Amino acid sequence: MRQFLATALTRAGHRVSTHRDGRQALDALGKRYDLLIADIVMPGVDGIELARRARASQPDLRVMFITGFAAVALEDGKPVVPGSTVLSKPFHLRDLVSQVKDLLAAA
Repeated sequence: MRQFLATALTRAGHRVSTHRDGRQALDALGKRYDLLIADIVMPGVDGIELARRARASQPDLRVMFITGFAAVALEDGKPVVPGSTVLSKPFHLRDLVSQVKDLLAAA
């Protein structure tokens, strides 16, 4: 799925960096990113912890969770990582591309 999403975003004109799990993504946080897209459930480090750590080093980083567990990403109807967005599975690729475009344009 990771490669499928990366291909769609690359075709839409974005530069994409992929990582096989949360630990590998943490190791890549030395670079500057415009947007972090993470699943909630990942091996090693889950998406919420990854986003929190990423924001600690880059407070203006935009965060999008893609998940089949939207309720986990929300607490009292608000994202558990402030300012993040949630895209619930299943979704269409054009919805992902559209939301990424909107998030990046809101800079």
